[in-house]
This record gives sequence, C-alpha cells and structure tokens, in this order.
Amino acid sequence: MNNLSDKQLLKELKQRLEERKSIEDKLYAMSADYQAVSKRLKDSEALKSHFISNITNEIVNPFTSIIGLSKSILSVEKQDWKKVVSMVALIHNEAFNLDFQLRNIFTAAKIEAGEIAPNISKVNVRSLVQSVIDSFSVVARKMGIEIVLDYDIEFGFGKNYYYKTDSEKLKQVLCNLLNNAVKYSYKDSKVIMKLWVDDDVLHISIQDFGTGISEKNQKIIFDRFKRLDTGINSINQGHGLGLSITKALLDVLNGDIQIQSQKGEGTTFTISVPESQNVVDSFTGEGDDMFFDEGDEIF
Repeated sequence: MNNLSDKQLLKELKQRLEERKSIEDKLYAMSADYQAVSKRLKDSEALKSHFISNITNEIVNPFTSIIGLSKSILSVEKQDWKKVVSMVALIHNEAFNLDFQLRNIFTAAKIEAGEIAPNISKVNVRSLVQSVIDSFSVVARKMGIEIVLDYDIEFGFGKNYYYKTDSEKLKQVLCNLLNNAVKYSYKDSKVIMKLWVDDDVLHISIQDFGTGISEKNQKIIFDRFKRLDTGINSINQGHGLGLSITKALLDVLNGDIQIQSQKGEGTTFTISVPESQNVVDSFTGEGDDMFFDEGDEIF
C-alpha cells in the first residue's frame, strides 16, 4: 500500500468524519421519528380509553334508567296512572338516546373497518327531512325548542323532490346535526332547517341560537374521539363521535360540511351533497327506519 501524504490523510479523515456525522444525523432523525410515533400511539390509546369510558356511560346509564323505571312502573297502583305516563316518557327519552348513540358507534366501527359504501336510491328529500324532524319532536318540545323547516325547493312531483343519494347515510348526517342543534340550544328558542338545490347539489343548513362554538374548538369538532368539554361535571352530553361520523359519511357521499358560529350566539352547519350519477330504479321515502316511530306522542 502506498503511503498517504499528510494532506491525503487529513482529507480521508475529514471524509470519514462527515460520513459518521451523516449517519449520526440519520440515526437522530430516526430516533426522533420513533419517539413521535410512540407519543402518537400513547395519545391514541389514551383517547380511545377515554372514548370507551364515555361510550360505556352513554350505554350503561340509559339501560340502568330504563330497568329502574320499568321496575317502578310494575309497582304503581292503578289510581296513579299519571305517574306511569311520566315514567314512560322518561323511558322513551333514555331509549331514544341509547338508540342514537348505538347507531353512531356501529357506524364508527364500519368506518374504521373500511366497510362503508354508498347505497344509492331515489330519495324523497322532503319526506326524509320531515322524518328526522319528527324523530326529535319529543326532545325539542321538552326543551321548548321549535324546529322550523324552510323548504326552498319548488320543483319535483308536487311537494316531493327525489334526489339520487344514500338515504340512510344522509338521514344519519341530519340526525347528528339536528341532535347537536337541539342539545346546545337555549331553552325556549328555535332551530331552523333550510333546504335548497343549486346546480344539482343539495344544500341543507341547520341553524341554532344556542351556546355556539369557539374558534379554537371549531378546528377539532370533526376529530374522532374528541369532545369539546372533557370536564367531569360537564353539562354537555355526548362524546364527540357524531360530528366525526357526519364528516366521514359526507366524504362517502362526496359531500362537504361548513360551519359558522359565534360563541354565545349559535351555530350553523351547512352540508352540500352532489347528486349521484349512478343509474337507479329504486325509490326511498324516509330512508331506513331510525329511532322510534313518533306517530304516538308521549307527554
């Protein structure tokens, strides 16, 4: 081997040091990436644990109430029928909430598993929207909230307007948005639901005049497993699942959702759903049955 000059040795040493530094930088970057991934996994597990804890309460509490109230009804004397009516109304409310939460949980599971796909039919939009409003009539009346429908669609078969989309998914989107609007409204106020069509795109807005959403929270309301108020004594029910499902379902329908809100003044959610280009022959009235039949009023 030829002897290297001092200059060549210095050059070789410098090159080796640069290579070592490059390797150390790569190892440092990989370590930082690993730590970041590890933190995200821990955060995800914490969020999921919090989520499971919340949904456990959402399911167990209504069941406990239903069982307790049903047992009380069995012991009521015939002359105390008014007590029975009152307890039946409470059972209806608990069962309604339970059904609502379970449907969102099952949909979330399908979304996570990648098993969600559109099922297109010709949907009677007015009938579907009215069925959603009827589903919440008892809850809204209990809070003194008036649900106003502004139906600004003048064409179609009389009052009926058929639109090619997935009735079940659209209905669940509207139920989640109307549930939020009623839940966060002030008592003795109103919720306005407006429908219109523009360039083969169905637009539906739901406006409440309640607590509103801060600018900070508007950035996270569609995130899975998060809720706006995690305080142990929070007066706000729910676990933040509904809006994330709403966003996911609208993605399946190639739709979009926008929010306008002022803290203390209310919130307006507006969804836009383009008409499907699929060729379909089936017609749907109200979509798949959701919640309870509100034909019989309970006071």
